[in-house]
Amino acid sequence: MEFFSSAITSLAPLPVATLANRELGGAGQNYLRSLFAVGFQGMLILVCVGIYAVLIQGIASGGDPIGAIWGAIGYTVLLCYCLFKTGSIARSVLGAH
Repeated sequence: MEFFSSAITSLAPLPVATLANRELGGAGQNYLRSLFAVGFQGMLILVCVGIYAVLIQGIASGGDPIGAIWGAIGYTVLLCYCLFKTGSIARSVLGAH
């Protein structure tokens, strides 16, 4: 029971207080959705960086140094794009505004 009360205490008090209210319950639900979306975004970032690491390791074994440099630049640009998109993907999956 102590863990549950400390978990609720760590959340923002106003959005959580609106969960019990019929008229303002949407504010609390949207807050929780956005909170879970941030956590999901962190997981997506870890997946993107893990895929990037595997792709970069595959480049290092090649014999062409110029091609390896351009490949690394291309994968880095792709990583940056994916990292910027993780926020919108997480919000759309969880329905957060």
